[in-house]
Amino acid sequence: MQQFDEVDAGDFRICAQAVEQTGCYGFVAGVVVIRKPDRRGGLAHEAFRDESLAGGFTWATSGDALRFALNAGRDAVMCRAGAFR
Repeated sequence: MQQFDEVDAGDFRICAQAVEQTGCYGFVAGVVVIRKPDRRGGLAHEAFRDESLAGGFTWATSGDALRFALNAGRDAVMCRAGAFR
């Protein structure tokens, strides 16, 4: 089972996912940060991706994994935004 959530963060869109692990208990968190197109006609592009946050640590619920992924995306935007240009 997979669950997704998306939020806007200024010039970026954060896409989080929680994926239920097979063979073990819990959900793994993943995140993709997309830089939105600018007003001058630039294209949207992927700025950051981590499909197995926290080294594949599993969270008990999909909600916990999604919250962690969204916070990781916000951290990427706030701390690394200058590197995404």
